[in-house]
Amino acid sequence: MIARAGAGPLRHLVVLRHAKSAWPDGVPDHERPLAPRGRRDAPAAGRALADADLLPDLAVCSTAVRARQTWELAAAQWGTPPPVRHDARVYAADVPELLAVVHEVPAEVDTLLLVGHNPGLEELVLALAGDSLDHALDEVRLKFPTSAIAVLAWRGTDWQDLVPDTALLTDVIVARGKKK
Repeated sequence: MIARAGAGPLRHLVVLRHAKSAWPDGVPDHERPLAPRGRRDAPAAGRALADADLLPDLAVCSTAVRARQTWELAAAQWGTPPPVRHDARVYAADVPELLAVVHEVPAEVDTLLLVGHNPGLEELVLALAGDSLDHALDEVRLKFPTSAIAVLAWRGTDWQDLVPDTALLTDVIVARGKKK
C-alpha cells in the first residue's frame, strides 16, 4: 500500500545515481567523466530498468559530465529513449531543489527518471518514502552507491502532489556490469 495514497494514476519516480566517476587531476568536479567501471555499470542500469519494465516517459538529468554519460549509456540500451531534460539544478541539489525540479514535470508523464548525485538523491528517496517493500528503506539508509536505482511509486494527478512521506519505495537495484 502506498503511504497516504492519493487519487490519480499510479506514477513512478525512478532515481538513478550516476555511475562510478573518474578523478582526473585538474578536472573540475562538474566535468569529471565516468571511470571504466562506470562505463560498464551505466549500460547495466539501462538494462535493469528495461528488465523491470520501468522505462521512463521523461528523464531529467544533471548537467555534470558523469551524469550525462550515465544517461547516454543507460538510454542506449532501449529501443527508443524518451526525451531528456538536462537541468543544472540537479547538480549538487538538496531535497527542496530536487523536489522543485520534479514538481515541474508535466502531468502526462507517468514514469520519470531522475539522474543525479548523492547526497541529494539518497536524501530525496528517504524523504519521499513513507514506507517500503521488503527492506528497501534500510538498504538506502545503509548505502546508495553509484549506479543505484530507487523506484518510488505513488498516486497523484500532478507531480506537485509528490511530497515527503507520500511514496512507497518498491525497489532498490544496484546495477553492475561485467568485467571484460
